[in-house]
Order: sequence, then C-alpha cells, then structure tokens
Amino acid sequence: MIILDTSAVTALATGHKALNLLAGNMARTPSSGDQLRLPALCLMQAEADEAHLHRRVLAFSSVAVDPLDTISAATVGAMIRDGYGGPDTCHALYCALPRAEFTGLSILLTEHEDRYPPGVVTVDINAPGMLGFH
Repeated sequence: MIILDTSAVTALATGHKALNLLAGNMARTPSSGDQLRLPALCLMQAEADEAHLHRRVLAFSSVAVDPLDTISAATVGAMIRDGYGGPDTCHALYCALPRAEFTGLSILLTEHEDRYPPGVVTVDINAPGMLGFH
C-alpha cells in the first residue's frame, strides 16, 4: 500500500512530477488493485492549508481516502497523546502500520521522513530516483 502524508498530498495537487506520473500509471493499470491511500486527516490538513486542493487530488481515479473510523480514531488519538505528532502525521503513521485487510509492505511518501519513527518505510518524494523516477 502506498500512503501519502499531508506534504505528499499537497505535492500531488500542485503537480509534483513523480507523484503525478505514479498516480497516472496506477490509474492506467486498475487490474492491479493498487491505489494511493490518503489518510483522511492528511487530506483535511492539506485542504485547510489550501482551498479546493481536494478537487485536484481526488480527480485521480487511483486515489482513495483512508477513513477515520472508530478504531482508527481511538488509535490515532492515543498516538497524538503519546507524542508521535499531530493528527495528520499520526493518521499517516496509523495507515502505515500492518492491518488485517492489507498484508503487504506499506510505503509512506512524504517530504518529512524525520517525522516518522524508525521501522516505518518512508520515501522522500523529492529524493532523486523516488520510486524509479529521475
């Protein structure tokens, strides 16, 4: 599962080349079932920072919002209380954790790798060669 935190959601909306290519390529191969997952609180924060940003991001058919349901709300709240970061950072972190409905490796795309604890697979969206794009 590929997860975009607030910085990656904003970058996708503003035309980040590698992220736009990734979203477009994933849309062209829907049989693979891969989607870019946007934690709801990351989308919320990006929208709070820039009006109507959601329109540009949700226009990609390969994008899906990861909802904040009862269990995730309680877990994200505990993560915030325990000092892992703000609501959006903690929701992204929660989405990157192993879950019953997804058994593969989660990759968290971000501009701020230092916000996440060791053990979380993060990729800097501005790193040369990010996900194979140069």
